[in-house]
Amino acid sequence: MNKLILGLSVLCFVSFTSCKENAAKKIEENNVAQAAERDAVASKFPVIEFDKTEHDFGEIEAKTNVETVFKYTNTGEAPLVITDIKSSCGCTVPKDWSRDPLAPGDSGEFTVKFNGSGTNKVSKTITVTANTEKGTETVKITAFVKPDPNKTAAAAAQ
Repeated sequence: MNKLILGLSVLCFVSFTSCKENAAKKIEENNVAQAAERDAVASKFPVIEFDKTEHDFGEIEAKTNVETVFKYTNTGEAPLVITDIKSSCGCTVPKDWSRDPLAPGDSGEFTVKFNGSGTNKVSKTITVTANTEKGTETVKITAFVKPDPNKTAAAAAQ
């Protein structure tokens, strides 16, 4: 029992005397300044602003390829990097965008090609993945796809 009390006493003595130094005195001022600068920069994000967020192709014939260009500008305070652009289905293909960083104030563009599949009112969403605060931005295309006249004639013949 005495050994146990003696062991606990030594452990307490060692732990209290080893923490005698003030940890606040070990902080270097230049490290604090660097951390503050890093945190200030980390809160600055690029902002992508589109010239249009939706494009309507109007009435198109079925299976007719159409395309449009979405232009965008980096209105934020940091370089914009677009890592991916995907559509909601395989009938819509985004292409021709730069993967290089876009400086604040600079502009870019990408093309969206739609193959005219579907019938009646068709709406597709294109998701832009970038280093913005939200991480993704969306634009849309819409069209009214008229029925394929060949398909209609074949159905009427049967």
